[in-house]
Amino acid sequence: MIAVTVDDERPMLQALTKAVAISPDITAISEFSSCTKALEWVQNNHVDIAFLDISMRGMGGLTLAEKILEAQPECNIVFCTGFSEYALDAFQIHVSGYLLKPITAEAIQKEIDHIKGRKTKEKLLQVKCFGNFEVFAHGVPLNFKRSKSKELLAVLIDRNGAGVTAKQICTIMWQDDYDELKKMNYLHQLFFDLRNTLKKAGSECLLEQTGYYYSLDTERIDCDYYCFLQTGMPAFQGEYMTQYSWAEVTCGMLWNNKYEFLQNK
Repeated sequence: MIAVTVDDERPMLQALTKAVAISPDITAISEFSSCTKALEWVQNNHVDIAFLDISMRGMGGLTLAEKILEAQPECNIVFCTGFSEYALDAFQIHVSGYLLKPITAEAIQKEIDHIKGRKTKEKLLQVKCFGNFEVFAHGVPLNFKRSKSKELLAVLIDRNGAGVTAKQICTIMWQDDYDELKKMNYLHQLFFDLRNTLKKAGSECLLEQTGYYYSLDTERIDCDYYCFLQTGMPAFQGEYMTQYSWAEVTCGMLWNNKYEFLQNK
């Protein structure tokens, strides 16, 4: 989706654009601090969705929205404002959404999902990979019975939704142990512990198995690593799952991604 963001206050505009950019549905954004310049751009370029402040100098957000819809009737308008009293006027224009400031990336995504007619999947886990690997459910750290159960989840998170076999997991987690039977038996115990931990957190459905392959439903995980791969945000500072030596491979890949992202800005 091609988006436009308009707010005559520069800090608000930057925050709005940043929140919109996080959405994987947005392919391009043009930002404007002037209603007139925004309208000129829309009249000459295709736009799928416009995020507009209402109270702006000049023609203002309500008039801008009307003129945008005159130029592009299929454009979706989402108002972003600090004043709820504008809601009635906004919906008389048949806008797609109305958000109260401060605007969050989650609120933006909910509006986009609503526009696309799909239900947002609830995020069941919050995962921090930059620095030490940490896992939270509803803001509370997950309590793992074994530290290796936590590492097993880290391996699955690192795969970013791709399937991995038990044998591959063993190779990653026990690089110097050659007793294959011992490793496989211990891994089955870890999977049992991990399922129980996720079950207690109401997120057992995240763990998926297809044949011999294990994976995670990444759409229901809020993860800084996944967000960086999609948008380049949040910033990667060189530390990734620092407690696990096997994570150094992904850490190197992230450095390359960061360099390419900065080169293309």
